[in-house]
Amino acid sequence: MPPKVEKRRFRFSDLRVTRGAALFFGLELGFTLVFLFLPAAQRQTMATYTLATPSGVFEHYRIWTLFTSPFLAQGLLGLLMHGFVLFSFVPTMERFWGTPRFIRFAIITTLVGQLTGVVVGQLLGHSALAIASIEPNGYIVTSLNPMIYASIIAFGIVYARQPVQFFGVLPLTGKQLMIGFIVFLGFFTVLNGVWEQGVAFAAAMIAAALMVSKFSPALAFNRWRIRRARAKLSVIEGGADRTSRPRRRDEQKYLN
Repeated sequence: MPPKVEKRRFRFSDLRVTRGAALFFGLELGFTLVFLFLPAAQRQTMATYTLATPSGVFEHYRIWTLFTSPFLAQGLLGLLMHGFVLFSFVPTMERFWGTPRFIRFAIITTLVGQLTGVVVGQLLGHSALAIASIEPNGYIVTSLNPMIYASIIAFGIVYARQPVQFFGVLPLTGKQLMIGFIVFLGFFTVLNGVWEQGVAFAAAMIAAALMVSKFSPALAFNRWRIRRARAKLSVIEGGADRTSRPRRRDEQKYLN
């Protein structure tokens, strides 16, 4: 009889892909492919009800678009770039934090970026809903870009001295990679005049820096809780406070 072949269970760790990163990329891949293969009329309708714009959020009250817009990539090239980052830098942060904390980080930075983008677009008067394609138009912040740039900031802070082979060619450290992306986004925003996107990315990156630094709101809240708990505690001697009557010690009760 041929030897029995033991079936090995598939694990994400075998591909060095974490569950959180795979979840976000899978959602973006599914939404984007559905959008790209739709006819033009249906694509326009889907964009109207899924992409976050100033008019959609503040005039038509489509608040849900802040949650659906991140999962529409700016074309196939943007989707490939997101996959590269989500399967290279992001899993490192997810293993460091754990999946629940990474998901909280992704949701917070994404919403900060999306909301900042539509607020700035509204203030600049770019509130008209004119979506003909998924190409960036200067006042719609689509895809997972805010969260991805925020993850690179977090990676550069936590792994500042970690060697990184950028695209397998350019040797950098985590801090140098972070600075390089900041400079690139600065030039991209100024040269193209996409102020809404630039401010949105900056807001997401600032949120990421706060979340991983010692000035994190979560750490500040925990320190406040500790100080509050300590204020309610008092030091006692011998198992009782000083006002209670001392009890006579029984030397023969315990051996030790």
